[in-house]
Amino acid sequence: MSTQQSHFRFLCSFVFVFFFAQAMSISLLALWLRSSLQLNGTQAGIVFSANFVAAMCSQPVYGFISDRVGLRKHVLWFVAGLVTLCGLFFTLAYAPLLKANIVAGAILGGIYLGVTFIAGSYALESYVDRIGRRHGFEYSRVRLWGSLGFASAALVSGRLFNIDPSINFFCASAAGLVLLGMLLFWRTGGSAGAAPAQAGQVVRLAEALALLRNGQFWRFMVFILGVTNLYLVFDQQFPSYFTSLFADPQTGAAMFGYLNSLQIFIEAGGLFVAPLLVKRIGAKRGLLLAGSIMLLRIAGSGLAAGPLSISAMKLLHSVELPILVVSVFRYIACHFDNRLASTIYMVGVSFGHSLGLAILSPLAGKGYDLIGFSNSYLAMAGLGLAFLLLSAWLLSPTAPEIARTAQPKESLHVPIPEQRTH
Repeated sequence: MSTQQSHFRFLCSFVFVFFFAQAMSISLLALWLRSSLQLNGTQAGIVFSANFVAAMCSQPVYGFISDRVGLRKHVLWFVAGLVTLCGLFFTLAYAPLLKANIVAGAILGGIYLGVTFIAGSYALESYVDRIGRRHGFEYSRVRLWGSLGFASAALVSGRLFNIDPSINFFCASAAGLVLLGMLLFWRTGGSAGAAPAQAGQVVRLAEALALLRNGQFWRFMVFILGVTNLYLVFDQQFPSYFTSLFADPQTGAAMFGYLNSLQIFIEAGGLFVAPLLVKRIGAKRGLLLAGSIMLLRIAGSGLAAGPLSISAMKLLHSVELPILVVSVFRYIACHFDNRLASTIYMVGVSFGHSLGLAILSPLAGKGYDLIGFSNSYLAMAGLGLAFLLLSAWLLSPTAPEIARTAQPKESLHVPIPEQRTH
């Protein structure tokens, strides 16, 4: 087996198991908070806000360390170890503390969930992109296995939740043990395990901090903060709204699991074809297209009249997300120094998401309590539309890569990642 095949197969398997664990632990978190712990929308919003504050604090550290250690497995070991603790954490620490003191429980849960499943997932995706660029395969071909892992968990998570939510959390712990076992036997090899590079290639802290003075970085952040954050806020308490449209919560939870699974299987197929679309239309247009579909989904959910129409709106996520994630990586590769790719992704995308969600989650929760889900969704869509129009003006033009391949290399702002058979 070639080195490329070895890395590709390992990462596909690792990503599959990690996202299986993520789905088991947090895909029904809103339902667990509101049905099992009896929290209201505002209290659930506080919990989600704490998760993203903790993620926000850890993401720049993840990004800088990832750029420093290159292709070594330090970050993977750390994340896998945390996943293994999931079952014990939820049952022995998180649930009891949330019942006793909502603020203390939210802080503790934020530290664990934010670092493990929110910031950790971004760190893993950044690592996959780095390995892929080194060994010649597309990030999205690996990431689709994450979608399949999430979908596999979603097939059973709703029914297991109805039996006992703790089963889901301990399934996540079992997946963490699998991740640790995989890391024990995987060898990155000499070149992959090496430090980032020779002299002049090692990322210095001053270079990472210089991003904060980069105007192009902040223009990119307008799109991240103002547009992509909204779909994450929308998704947080959507399971509660979805289940409320059914005769009883148990039926709603089971149906949500099936719908989530269908959506993610479609998403996996989208990740297979999204690189072809984004290469043809360019990364900027890809970002704007994904943002447009996202806002259509949020507004449509606000206008939906029943389970059927709301389900149709949710399935749009499987079209939007593949275009979005591929466009983000392409945009970063085209407009920024590739040595700082992890830092830019962890700070620009992951940190940006957490910052926005830390602010918006409590506001959204309050909105759900005061004006209901439907009106809150329409307000989100209106806000997102304003930022999407602003982003169309601020984002740097990105020519289609099919056209760029014919141009001399010097005409590119930065080197484009290797063309990969993904």
